[in-house]
Amino acid sequence: MISPGASLSAVAIVGPTAVGKSDVADRLAARLSSEVLSCDAMQIYRGMDIGTAKMMPEECSAPLRLVDIVDPGVTYSAALYQSDARAHIERLLGEQRLPVFCGGTGLYLKAALDEMDFPSGELEDERRVGYQELAERIGEEALHALLAERDPESAAVIHPHNVRRVIRALEMHDDGVSYAQQKSKFSVPRERYHALWFGLTRSREVLYERINLRVDLMFEQGLVDEVRGLMDQGLGDALTSMQAIGYKEIIDSLRGAITMDEARELIKMRSRRYAKRQLSWFKRDHRIVWFDMDEFTIDEVVDDIYRRIEAA
Repeated sequence: MISPGASLSAVAIVGPTAVGKSDVADRLAARLSSEVLSCDAMQIYRGMDIGTAKMMPEECSAPLRLVDIVDPGVTYSAALYQSDARAHIERLLGEQRLPVFCGGTGLYLKAALDEMDFPSGELEDERRVGYQELAERIGEEALHALLAERDPESAAVIHPHNVRRVIRALEMHDDGVSYAQQKSKFSVPRERYHALWFGLTRSREVLYERINLRVDLMFEQGLVDEVRGLMDQGLGDALTSMQAIGYKEIIDSLRGAITMDEARELIKMRSRRYAKRQLSWFKRDHRIVWFDMDEFTIDEVVDDIYRRIEAA
């Protein structure tokens, strides 16, 4: 067990879907006598297990936190994740244990570990509803003009047709925060918790094949029944949770819009595209030390990370 040092407060294991993050993080956390803090925007939802490739308790060597914390019909956000994750960080550091983050939702991870402020309008409050009603009354162009009048710098970086982002910028301006300035901070991280960041990658061919096989396995494990059960609970595709890859496509199939074979192929294609976007996001963060999982075993990567933690 390595206790957190004066500067090191966390370890993060990141990378694209299906690359093997969960296994590395689980073994590392077990070796550190610590816990894994999931950083996945869909694994937070209860009942969404197969389609999110969630590790079950019996599969874990170390405790897995920040999964199954809200029902699929509940609104959740990066701001709420920040609060929940930091509570676990402080608890583990207070116990002289090093938190191990694992996941592919880059925004959530940055919200937890870097300095990132979220104005009060982050959730669906009366103010947001008011701006949405205003947009319906005056139109998106006029709403963008209102933002340009109040905060021209932010209006310049937001397309007039992106109503959701325009509303977000108006909310932030109401709270004395500039959307444009906040956006610029993404490129220059300001750490709240000093962490060692490690990324896992594979060749495109191998990664895409792993994604395809994972999707086939999800179907074998009962993904269709999982989605059908969620629909039986009245959880429709309008919810953010039901927009997750693997759920939206099966909902469409169960409603007759596409065949189940088409749904399976769409899930594979969209998962591959998502992996590409994840890699693009993480490649911009120069703090990340990358491991090619085609070249190393899981144990070799864990050993290397452990040595780097010892030296930190």
